[in-house]
Amino acid sequence: MSDPKLNYVSCPDATGGHRMAYWQWGDAGAGHVVLCVHGLSRQGRDFDVLAQALCAQSATPLRVVCPDVAGRGSSDWLRDPMGYQLPSYAADMLALLAELKPDTLDWVGTSMGGLIGMVVCGQPGLPVPVRRLVLNDVGPVIQWQALQRIGQYLGETGRFACVEQAADAMRAISTTFGPHTPAQWLALSQPMVRPVNDGSGALTLHYDPAIAVPFGSVTQASAEQGEAMLWQLYDAITAQTLLLRGAQSDLLSHDTAQAMTQRGPQARLVEFAGVGHAPTLVQPDQVEAVAAFLLAPSTIS
Repeated sequence: MSDPKLNYVSCPDATGGHRMAYWQWGDAGAGHVVLCVHGLSRQGRDFDVLAQALCAQSATPLRVVCPDVAGRGSSDWLRDPMGYQLPSYAADMLALLAELKPDTLDWVGTSMGGLIGMVVCGQPGLPVPVRRLVLNDVGPVIQWQALQRIGQYLGETGRFACVEQAADAMRAISTTFGPHTPAQWLALSQPMVRPVNDGSGALTLHYDPAIAVPFGSVTQASAEQGEAMLWQLYDAITAQTLLLRGAQSDLLSHDTAQAMTQRGPQARLVEFAGVGHAPTLVQPDQVEAVAAFLLAPSTIS
């Protein structure tokens, strides 16, 4: 399959607006859209393997759209770093959906992308409601120790002589992603770097270090206070929901995952052995779990 097409959508904000990039796979005219939203410091090309599989396996025309959330990848950096928070991200996704105009909408969200999905799906009156929702290793309760772990490296974008050196550095902080072949890891790493603007040829990670500013202001108490709101949003979700969990995840606990199967949309839980936070949706069993869920025929209840 050819490479995805890079597009942009204009998103309003309090400082004059910004552009959000998105990568589009499949049939550009398809009414069925699968929106794939990445994790905190990642970008939309994380979903290359999944997007290609979905397009190849779908029996009907399909568009897979993978945005670079503001401050990441090819999207603009925000003038006000405090805009790097869930309400702003959700507003950007609504602007994107207004441009895409899907007839049928599914959502795949990894970590932060899942939280954004919960915010969007939990809102009443969406022009096109989300039909099927995949939450990848995330839920209303975020374990504090995982936030502390992420905070140790978030914002440290580094300086690297080559892509391979950057890939090695990212692997060191991403062992919880689970086993990957060197080729798989390099494919995940290449879109994560950009040239340093000093003519040296050096590379740095492809996100705004300022995304760490609002993240760094989170305390254990404020994180716990946000849980009630997130549970309220989760309980309002009407989409058929699949919950993926790395069996060794330090961010989504087993107890929270079990609770998510019992309330709200009563998610179906699939766990992957040998993986922590978060499954990359590159391994065949992970891709198959998502594809089987999203591409299964709709049933009338």
